[in-house]
Amino acid sequence: MTSPIPELNKDFLGINNHVSRELADNNVQSLNNAIQFLLDVEAIKRLKHAYFRCIDTANVAELSELLHEEVIIEFYGGTYEWSLTGKEAFVEAIGAAFNRSSVAQHNGHHPEIEILSETEATGVWHLSDQMWLLDDRIKTSGSAFYYDRYQKRNGQWLIKESRYHRLFEINENTEALPLSAHYLAEHGKPRPEK
Repeated sequence: MTSPIPELNKDFLGINNHVSRELADNNVQSLNNAIQFLLDVEAIKRLKHAYFRCIDTANVAELSELLHEEVIIEFYGGTYEWSLTGKEAFVEAIGAAFNRSSVAQHNGHHPEIEILSETEATGVWHLSDQMWLLDDRIKTSGSAFYYDRYQKRNGQWLIKESRYHRLFEINENTEALPLSAHYLAEHGKPRPEK
């Protein structure tokens, strides 16, 4: 079974709510700092949106470009735990899990992004997802909170740490899906042998 779910409050998730809604001073540098803050927040949003796109399409080449070399992954679901360190291990696991025998849909929304410094940030995202394992006839759906750490290298934000704990997870047996489109059937790798 999985680990106990911690209380997902702002202290645990790293939410400080110290974002100023006013310029520090009425000068050009203060305005430049505010603009840079907004650019960084937008870049992190785009990073996480690209992450979800790359996972659902099993685009491991582009996913790799979004991750820090020493990325830490900890995902806690109702029936599984993923604990991985390193970009290569995570990309390989995604390539295996999101294969021709699966259909996936992940949405991350309601970001709470904190810029900690010029090169460090955190983000909390509400996840809604569905995953079908076609050969096993299992559908998993649910919700979670991702809590991430980001690092900026050479002007690009990367995912340094990514964790989630499920708010809920539903696993159900399904009949064959009447799919009229199935992207991973064409572009995913074959399902690994068990």
